[in-house]
Amino acid sequence: MTITTQQLPTYEKQVWTWQGYKIQYTVMGVGRPLVLVHGFGASIGHWRKNIPVLAGAGYRVFALDLLGFGGSDKATINYSMDVWVELLKDFWNAHIQEPAVFVGNSIGALLSLMVLAEHPEIGVGGVLINSAGGLSHRSHELNPVLRLVMGTFNKLVANPVTGKFVFNRIRQKSQIRRTLYQVYRDRSAVTDELVDLLYTPSCDPGAQQVFASILTAPPGPTPEELLVKISSPLLVIWGADDPWTPISGAKIYEEAQENGQDIKIVPIPGAGHCPHDEVPNIVNGEIIKWLAR
Repeated sequence: MTITTQQLPTYEKQVWTWQGYKIQYTVMGVGRPLVLVHGFGASIGHWRKNIPVLAGAGYRVFALDLLGFGGSDKATINYSMDVWVELLKDFWNAHIQEPAVFVGNSIGALLSLMVLAEHPEIGVGGVLINSAGGLSHRSHELNPVLRLVMGTFNKLVANPVTGKFVFNRIRQKSQIRRTLYQVYRDRSAVTDELVDLLYTPSCDPGAQQVFASILTAPPGPTPEELLVKISSPLLVIWGADDPWTPISGAKIYEEAQENGQDIKIVPIPGAGHCPHDEVPNIVNGEIIKWLAR
């Protein structure tokens, strides 16, 4: 039976203290643990259409707001992929303590790859949904004009005076909605609830500093560097109409698959960067079917 969004049960948010910072998380269900890792600017709420369905399928589903996002503290630190990997490892040690499947979207997918590559003892597999290639653009990947534009933008963001102005423009609800219209093919999925999920945390003290730190942070390891270290199975789901991380990014997973790695690739036509939210019934079904292996 298909469960509609209106029928989904709510989940309880809890707080865990990590290195003196408040981290918001939730857990639902019983069974093999799944850890859901959101992307840039998102939060637990971005998994609201997935958590109850996966829990109802017989899994213990964890989701957390990464430090700097959602209901977690907006710490004034130098953010990096390594910081969040350490957070995920410590969260696993505190709350799970048995090998889990890490499920991530965008940056969250890259973080899941890093966890599986660097801490294989805590993960038995990964689900990568429109995986990012890095936390930020690598300068060699940009043409000279874009490199200049991004460099100038990053300087504006990092400046204490202009940074606040830029951030306040970007975080306006109207701008958030326009951005979502770029990456969701189905505009009806861009609801007021979704816009509020992204807007509300941006009002927290320190949110602008978090934004600046992340945009100017190093991109982290590439998926190619991580894949060669991974022996656990992967499910790669890709919204085929994603303008941010085009489906051409799936080529490295196809090559790894041809070289014998246990990887299943599922393109989803007509979906954008966040298919778990845009077409949740399809994504939930693919995850549950793959987990049942």
